[in-house]
Amino acid sequence: MFVDSHVNLHSEKYVDDLGDVIARAREAGVEAMLTISDQLSSTDAIKAIAAKDPLIWRSVGVHPHHAKDYADLTAETLISMAADDNVVGIGECGLDFYYEYSDRKVQESVFRAHINASQETGLPLIIHTRDADDATRDMLMRKCREGAFTPLLHCYTGGPDLARAALDLGGYISFSGIITFKNAADVRAIAEMAPLDRIIVETDCPYLAPVPMRGRRNEPAYVVHVAEKLAEIKGVDVDEIERVTTDNFFRLFAKARDPRKLS
Repeated sequence: MFVDSHVNLHSEKYVDDLGDVIARAREAGVEAMLTISDQLSSTDAIKAIAAKDPLIWRSVGVHPHHAKDYADLTAETLISMAADDNVVGIGECGLDFYYEYSDRKVQESVFRAHINASQETGLPLIIHTRDADDATRDMLMRKCREGAFTPLLHCYTGGPDLARAALDLGGYISFSGIITFKNAADVRAIAEMAPLDRIIVETDCPYLAPVPMRGRRNEPAYVVHVAEKLAEIKGVDVDEIERVTTDNFFRLFAKARDPRKLS
């Protein structure tokens, strides 16, 4: 089985056919997925989706684009929300200095609250970072001296220094359809460098559909194409990528129950 480690199923782009989207994922062998919180106002919609399917887990968190709307967010709020059984991660959170929809200082404050919640709960920290490698690395290194947490660099497009810093902290890197893009040689280089036991796959759907689905609305079934490209990069067959990335997902998101071990 494949796991799509980062989906946005509450997106308005799925409002008319979410059931069909999930069915197509299962037909493609994508049995499980993690649907991600972008802001706390999305919680009820995300809850409703995850409540209907035991193999759809969820996270709690605030994307840096929305940090301005949650400037007073506390770790305690996130910790309380994370108590539900199907919440397996904190985020997505982080720093985005490309769009800067939120002030940098506010982004950093909200990011710290997420790291504190990850430290307290033991749940992995799902990180979005864009044009903020140095600030993200500095934050992670500074906070790790206060207590352990496990970072996940989601949909990674950053440089090798941040990737190595996250790996040194026991973290993981997730690759999306971007690794199939013609102009993404730098991302493929990170995938080549990353250890097999520290990588997972995602679509970040409905965005970033991989080749050969470019231009379409992305959906979880397409994570297979990400895995195929990752297999090519790593010089292994796709069955190995399927096995390894699924094992890695359940090691990282330990609160999610691995269905392969329930029978």
